[in-house]
Amino acid sequence: MQIRFTKMQGAGNDFVVLDETAGPLGLSEAQYRFLAHRQFGVGADQILTVRPSPAAGVDFEYVIHNADGGEVEQCGNGARCFARYVHDKGLTDKRVIRVQTLSGLIAPELHADGRVTVDMGRPVLEPARVPFETEGLAPRPLGASLQWPLALAAPAAPATVWIGAVSMGNPHAVQCVDDVDQAPVAEWGPLIERHERFPQRVNAGFMQIVDRGQVRLRVFERGSGETLACGTGACAAVVAGIGWGLLDARVDVQTRGGLLTIEWAGGAQDAVRMTGPAEFVFEGQIEVPDQP
Repeated sequence: MQIRFTKMQGAGNDFVVLDETAGPLGLSEAQYRFLAHRQFGVGADQILTVRPSPAAGVDFEYVIHNADGGEVEQCGNGARCFARYVHDKGLTDKRVIRVQTLSGLIAPELHADGRVTVDMGRPVLEPARVPFETEGLAPRPLGASLQWPLALAAPAAPATVWIGAVSMGNPHAVQCVDDVDQAPVAEWGPLIERHERFPQRVNAGFMQIVDRGQVRLRVFERGSGETLACGTGACAAVVAGIGWGLLDARVDVQTRGGLLTIEWAGGAQDAVRMTGPAEFVFEGQIEVPDQP
């Protein structure tokens, strides 16, 4: 099967975008994995699919598959690229677009300078809803929130890390580190991602606080490994940092792929807003085998 695709990136988080507004492609998990493969396919952290409106008052449906082929609830950097795609491809002339995701509605807003702001909705902090299983754990208070101990059976040296559990439509475990460049992302990331206390697996965030308005961040993403940037991870890190009393309401998040700006007023009913780049890389056509 020959399919057309567009390659995009947001702060280095890269995507293959597929247009299904004219009809479904019917791809399997194995075919999504093929498209994401950096040697045999196009190469991407996630595959983003544009589908027609599923309901009145909604402009499009936004479907996300990780590099392992599994469908996931949300992708913030992808949401910015999704909005830029449907606008620049002439699928809509709106500057604010209502989009249905697996985790709910979002409303990306395109700016004249090419950046996109996404209302990411309210963060979920109740452990059971993340979901994060806390039975038997003794948290420690920090600021207005909590940090939870997470035991890691690291092969070289077992460790306990203190994390904040946040859902931005997908689960995140955020920890503070002294130097993000020296953080054991490759060793601890997989252990946190598949930790038994996160029944749906989890994205592992490693945050270095520079000052109250600036952090550096690396994220080991569920189903993709470490990526150059993670939009929902940036949101979760800032939410955790604000809850711990360490950050202000507007924070610049420096990832390895670029800069994201996160805003959150700190209340239970307040939505998180994320602003960052969304860029086209190239377009093409590829033969997708029936059984990759």
